[in-house]
Parts: sequence; structure tokens; C-alpha cells
Amino acid sequence: MKLVINIPCYNEEATLSTVLSEIPKKIPGIQTIEVQIVDDGSKDRTAEIAAQYGCKIISHKKNLGLGRAFKSGLEAALASGADIFVNTDADNQYPSSYIPDLIAPVLTGSSDIVIGNRVPWKVEHFSPLKRTLQWFGNLVVRNLIGTNIPDTVSGFRAYSRESLLRLNITTKFSYVLDTIVQAVKMDLAVSSIPIPTNPPTRKSRLFKNIFQHMWKSGTSLVRLLIIYRPFQFFGALSIVSFLPALAIAIRFLIFFFLGIGKGHVQSLLFAVVLVIISGLFLVVGIVAFLVGMNRKLIEEMLYYERKKAFWKQSSDITVHSTKSSKRSK
Repeated sequence: MKLVINIPCYNEEATLSTVLSEIPKKIPGIQTIEVQIVDDGSKDRTAEIAAQYGCKIISHKKNLGLGRAFKSGLEAALASGADIFVNTDADNQYPSSYIPDLIAPVLTGSSDIVIGNRVPWKVEHFSPLKRTLQWFGNLVVRNLIGTNIPDTVSGFRAYSRESLLRLNITTKFSYVLDTIVQAVKMDLAVSSIPIPTNPPTRKSRLFKNIFQHMWKSGTSLVRLLIIYRPFQFFGALSIVSFLPALAIAIRFLIFFFLGIGKGHVQSLLFAVVLVIISGLFLVVGIVAFLVGMNRKLIEEMLYYERKKAFWKQSSDITVHSTKSSKRSK
């Protein structure tokens, strides 16, 4: 069994050494451990430090975003023959000592994806507002996508080879919601384990504050719902438009039969407009659903194509081999 540990990096020279030094050298059930760094256009000594630890280095010529960095790491891991893929952060948020626990359900075959549950609404170094918003945000996401995973935005994750072949990264901002929504739709087995978190070493580079994080995550979730649950999404908008139209129409009819409807014609016109809007939403939902059926066929084609060719080097990505970081049990 080969484990590839992936670490996306953007100017992480301050903490990368700490993360790399704490990665386990031996794990029961794993014959080979390979650590790879996705250098997402760093301008500091990130790549130099990674080379000192013998990591495989995947370099982006410019900063492409966490989603693209994750995708590059995923494809490189498939090309190197990874059986299990672990993604962790370079800021030392997640304790590397929990990697054996994280991959255990994948090793036994009970899960395709395992997510480290930080229980973010209880993290002491989070402010009360952030803890509350984390709890509420996770509750909303769980109900919208249909999963019982407590910490849906945790980046500490383990993936089976099968899940890597199935998933398609479609965002530059962050892959966490993208992959979990796809996993649910593709009937992949997703589970979680509780983990602690280390104290923060720097501010997040993905967002300036919790409200920007909520906005970006919210818009990303809406986009994913439109892609993967189009009929439910536009069907809900259709119902929201139709119900007030129905209420206004009933109100007009009551006035009409009471003989006082003459002054309420504008209400009837407004109801007609809402019905037309409701119908348009319904039509869009049906068309999007049919497009989604075509997308599923394309995903199956991509799945089989990945089995034939796992990695194709692009013009803006280069892979550097340094001293081997493989470890034998």
C-alpha cells in the first residue's frame, strides 16, 4: 500500500519544516509513504525547504488557488500509484500524528473519504462569534447536501484511490465543499474522526474574515447545488414564486365574487407575472436536470480515462524529483 501525503503551499517557509518533521515515517499497513508539496507560486523558500526534506515538488508558475493546487496534487498522486491520498495544510493547523487514525477507515475499506472533525464550534482559539457561525454554517451545509459529516469544511482528509478517480475539482477557491458534494452524489462512503487543532500560526489566506469566508463558501455552495441538484434548486425557486401568486390570485377571486374586485386588477396582473416567473424557473430546472444527466455520462468517461492516463504535465505545472521521501515499514 502506498500513501501520498499532499501539502498545498503558498509562501509557507515559516511553518513547513514543523509540518514535515512531524509526519509519521512508518504506519501499520502502509509500505511506502511519499510526501509531496504543491508549491502554488510561492516567492519565499518554500520549495527549498521541501527539497531539504526530500519531498516531491509540484510547482505552479503563479498562484492558482487552493482548489487548483489540490487538483495538481491529486493528479500527481494518481500518476505515482497512490492507494491512499492524505491532504493536510502547511500552516500546521492539523496535527500530523493523526494521519494513521485518518487513513484507518480507508485501509479497512469501510470509507472512501475520511474527514478530520475539528469540532470547530468548540475550538478554544476561535472567537465566540466564529464558533457560532461555524456551527450554523456546518448545520446548513449538512442539510443542503444530505450528509451527517460534522465538519464539512475541514481540509484534513484521506481519500481512497477510487475516490480520486471519481472526483472532479471545479473550483479555484477551495476544494472542500466541491469534493464532499460530489462524494455524496456519487454514493462514495464518507466518514469522519475527531481531531484536535494546533494554535493558529498566521491568518488565513483564503479569506480576510469570517464573513468573507461565509460569503465565498455560500456562493460556492449555491454553485454546487445548481450543478449537482439543479431540479431541486430551481424547483424550490419555482415554488417560492408560485405560492405568493396563488395567494394573490385567491385574494382577487374573493374580492371578485364579493363584487369589489374591480379595483384589484393590478393584483391579478402581479399574480400572472409571478406565475410566469415560476414557470420559467421550472423549465430551467428541467433543462438543467437534463444537462446534469449528460454531465454524469461525461464523468463516467473521465473516470475511465483517468484509469488509462493519470497525469499529463501542463504548461504551467512542473514536477521536481528530489531525494526520495519514501519510507518502508
